Amino acid sequence: IGRRLMAGGLGLILRLARRELRGGLSGFWIFLASLALGVAAIAAVGTVSSAILTGLNRDARVLLGGDVDLRSIHVPVAPAARDFADAEGTLTEIINMRAMAARAGDPDGRRALVELKAVANAYPLVGAVTLSPAGPLDGALAFRDGVDGAVIDRALAARLGLTLGDVLEVGDARFAVRAFIDKEPDRVVSFATFGPRLMVALPALSKTGLVRQGSLIYYHTRVALDPGVDLDRWLTDFAAKFPDHGWRLRSRSQAAPGFSEFISRLGLYLSLVGLTSLLVGGVGVANAVRTFLERRTATIATLKCLGASSQVIFGVYFTQVLALAVVGTGLGLILGAAAPWAVARFAGQWFPFQVPVGIDPLALSVAAGFGLLTAAVFALWPIGKAVQIKAGHLFRALIQPPPGLPAAAVLTGIGAGLVGLVALTLWISNDQRVAVGFVLGVIGAVVVFRAGAWVLGAVLRRAGRAHNPGLRLAIANITRPGAPTGNLVLSLGLGVAVLIAVALVDANLRRQVNERMPESAPGYYFIDIQPHQVDDFVKIVTETPGYVDVQRTPMVRGRVTAIAGTPAGERKINPDIAWTLRGDRGLTYRADPPAASDVVAGAWWPQDYAGPPLVSVDAKVARGYGVGIGDTLEFNILGRVVSARIANLRNIDWSTLSMNFVFVFSPGLLERAPHSVLAAVKTQSETADEAVQRRVTGTFRNVSALRVKDALEAANNILSAVDVAVRLTALVTLVAGILVLAGALGTEQRRRIRDGVVLKVLGATRGRILAAHVLEYGLLGLITAVIAAAIGSLAAWVLVTRVMRADFVFAPGAVAGTVAACLAVTIVFGLFGTWRALGLKVAPMLRAES
Repeated sequence: IGRRLMAGGLGLILRLARRELRGGLSGFWIFLASLALGVAAIAAVGTVSSAILTGLNRDARVLLGGDVDLRSIHVPVAPAARDFADAEGTLTEIINMRAMAARAGDPDGRRALVELKAVANAYPLVGAVTLSPAGPLDGALAFRDGVDGAVIDRALAARLGLTLGDVLEVGDARFAVRAFIDKEPDRVVSFATFGPRLMVALPALSKTGLVRQGSLIYYHTRVALDPGVDLDRWLTDFAAKFPDHGWRLRSRSQAAPGFSEFISRLGLYLSLVGLTSLLVGGVGVANAVRTFLERRTATIATLKCLGASSQVIFGVYFTQVLALAVVGTGLGLILGAAAPWAVARFAGQWFPFQVPVGIDPLALSVAAGFGLLTAAVFALWPIGKAVQIKAGHLFRALIQPPPGLPAAAVLTGIGAGLVGLVALTLWISNDQRVAVGFVLGVIGAVVVFRAGAWVLGAVLRRAGRAHNPGLRLAIANITRPGAPTGNLVLSLGLGVAVLIAVALVDANLRRQVNERMPESAPGYYFIDIQPHQVDDFVKIVTETPGYVDVQRTPMVRGRVTAIAGTPAGERKINPDIAWTLRGDRGLTYRADPPAASDVVAGAWWPQDYAGPPLVSVDAKVARGYGVGIGDTLEFNILGRVVSARIANLRNIDWSTLSMNFVFVFSPGLLERAPHSVLAAVKTQSETADEAVQRRVTGTFRNVSALRVKDALEAANNILSAVDVAVRLTALVTLVAGILVLAGALGTEQRRRIRDGVVLKVLGATRGRILAAHVLEYGLLGLITAVIAAAIGSLAAWVLVTRVMRADFVFAPGAVAGTVAACLAVTIVFGLFGTWRALGLKVAPMLRAES
């Protein structure tokens, strides 16, 4: 046997590993569960994100409404561009705007903000509008019985009490409700939609009287290219023919850029939380392997006596770990692969397209890579220590672990595995800063938790002998050699820290939306006020009982085309402010600085300034652009390119909901462009808010009222949906920590049994033993909770202040609830194992020991 072991190769290693595994998976259930849970979280996030983006890309042509969309604000797309598109495709025209709608004859005078959409007969070029009752869209919108038709969202019907056949008043026109919209193919998920849909025929829009110079109207020209026309070539030709056009051009590859980016970024954050749960599970892997090898101490020492090399023994047990890791990873992949089906089945109605159900090999491969690497990294250390067992350790290992470090080759393998995990984390990230911050944060958290456990042990050892026997026993259990204190603090603490961070971020965001904003927020915004209506508008508002304040500013739309002489599309900018270059931005001009903003660089222009165009820029945006005082920005405003020099930078407090703009121009330029006026009105009560809204919209049919409370509710709905996803993923981390806690306490079972027998023989009652263990687990839970609270609070502060650029306020209630749960979980699981040990009879245990 000795000769065979000394000459053993891969075949012998596999045979011995197979024989070991025949003994069952006792002690490895925590290993499998921890690994499967973490892999499932990462796989689920990856597959669901991929499925959503795949569905978005697959239906991009339908969602866009064609191959190309040309959008212009204030004025229609130029005839020359329509002629160019018409030469190689089919066109349709669409006009979008916000308006106020009311049910004709409503005694209460209720009005509702709607997203008004006027469509031509050719709409939609791709896909179909589904109505209830079923029928063609053209027929529902047609002029008959002396009135034009309209189709509406059911939400509008509920808001105004509408039924089929009722008449709606919009501006100066009347529309009969002919059908409800069940599906609108080109209505992509948007986070800036504040009203239900009202769709009418394009010729009928002119009857409303809402199409006025300067009104915020979006003109769309949709193009479905003829078969065989290459989209990339068409886009290149269009850009060459219209280099300075003032329109936003989108192709089917950009059907919903904002939604795509949101899903990608949310997927990144959820993946990182899932990776945290996998790392927590890695501690469970290490505990399970260490416990298994402790039970194999005699076997390893015997093999050593028979001449087996350390390499053979290492190969036997590492092969077993890899085999089990494959099983655990496979279970996690199965769960993760089922996630798209669950989303399509239970949440598919939230998406304007069908979420595909399929296998994403890349996402599953990434999750598998994380799982196998994590298992290998966390198993190498205990295996490397175990193979160093000498024959003399056969009995000593029962009371203390083998001394020393693993071999250099094992340490190298651990280092390589860690590098692989970091590389995978950076590779899946679309924001390297976030990934690097996560890696550094995890390293820092591990160091702090381990240091905290060490400090706890050192303090308790130096505290002197406690007079209370129960406390003395608790301290001895925490500080004894081989105690799982460090693993318990680390595994449970990471999960609790993640939950505390999530709770604090959520509390701060909801505070911004629900508490801080309403203190200074106006009740309504009014848009599309014509310049000649301003005086009458102000008179109506100020004469309304309960009036407090009204702010107003002119507004025109334009987009940034060049930054410091470099075309905007070629400029390398901070991804956090890339939204300022997507489409058109609101622009205004004023002689004095706006409220809720502080000039932090440069100086504001004089009240009577009349020189070349100057612009004031949000300081954060300027930093993201890499520009400063004296640099120039170019804007395309209604097809005209204008250049303005940066005169000053402002820090803007957006949370007040005061009227503010990223770009504010000096007087003398924008006044000459067609524009409307935006106003914000604040009153003493909601009753006064509603009175102002009814008086203004009843007098000016072209003016739309945006209720701030509706905007806050929309923001809350988005936060709630994101919060559920993040909390569920964070909960996985806590569950992984609880599994590790249960596994670590399970490894203590044999020692607990022996301790319980000895204490019973010495006369200790069950109550006193339980009290000692309550103190032990209470101390462990308390130090874990304190460290987790500090780390979680720091992580939340960084996210809120550095990533979200908002004020951070500590929420003690959110932290206290999570900390209490941590203490309860630690004590309950600890006492569960102790109770089982105390339930055993003393005599059989003493006979077994003899």
